[in-house]
Amino acid sequence: MNSPFLRPDWVPAVPAGMRVLITGATGGLGRALVAMLAEGSDCVIGAHGSSQSLEPAPNLIPLQRTFAGESDCRAVVDEFAHKAGGIDALVVLSGCILHTGHWKDITEAQWRREQEINLDQPFFLARAAMERMKAQGSGGRVLLTGTESAIHGGSATSFPYAVAKRGTECMVQGMAREGAAHSILVNGLRFGFIESGFHQRWHNRTPEQMDERAALVPLKRGGHVDEAAALMIWLLSGWSSFMTGQMIPLTGGDWL
Repeated sequence: MNSPFLRPDWVPAVPAGMRVLITGATGGLGRALVAMLAEGSDCVIGAHGSSQSLEPAPNLIPLQRTFAGESDCRAVVDEFAHKAGGIDALVVLSGCILHTGHWKDITEAQWRREQEINLDQPFFLARAAMERMKAQGSGGRVLLTGTESAIHGGSATSFPYAVAKRGTECMVQGMAREGAAHSILVNGLRFGFIESGFHQRWHNRTPEQMDERAALVPLKRGGHVDEAAALMIWLLSGWSSFMTGQMIPLTGGDWL
């Protein structure tokens, strides 16, 4: 028997007026985070997508740009800060698995592309956002995303992705150390099996394969995107103001 997700009748909230930039906002996790922020918080949301964008809405700024290098990452941060009057939080949800075969068969170009998307781009985004937060002098929050499998060596078909996400864990600690003097808190989320559409999109998983994967989780299900969104909002809220440099797992007990 699984442990069902029973959605509470309340949602967490960020401080009023917070200006939050979300990259990868058009994916499953991103859409859930945007929706929960819009539902429960009086904030300004920058919703970035690379190949698509969300529809404009009150307090929502759609942004669309493909990240080809550092200049694109910085341009998205700058565009949002210009339109919102600053930036108080960055949530990096953009990322992907391009090579779905065994790592022993990956080409040099494929390997470098995986690292560019899943490690380099989060670094450039976070650095640009932290520079602006420091200049504003009012602190800020940065949330990066990892994966639980990274601390177990990944799998044969997600090894390059896991390597990049293990590097993200180092980034969280190093950036948190630098940001602390300026009240810029940097944390990360170490996701397990979340039913966000990620596995279907990048691994072409069938419903049967998804059920088999869920059965491996001690709680016998995948995580709901709203559970992930609520945790991210908590990390952006005042309740987490004594937490920095941490990777928070959301795994359903996976890998125990």
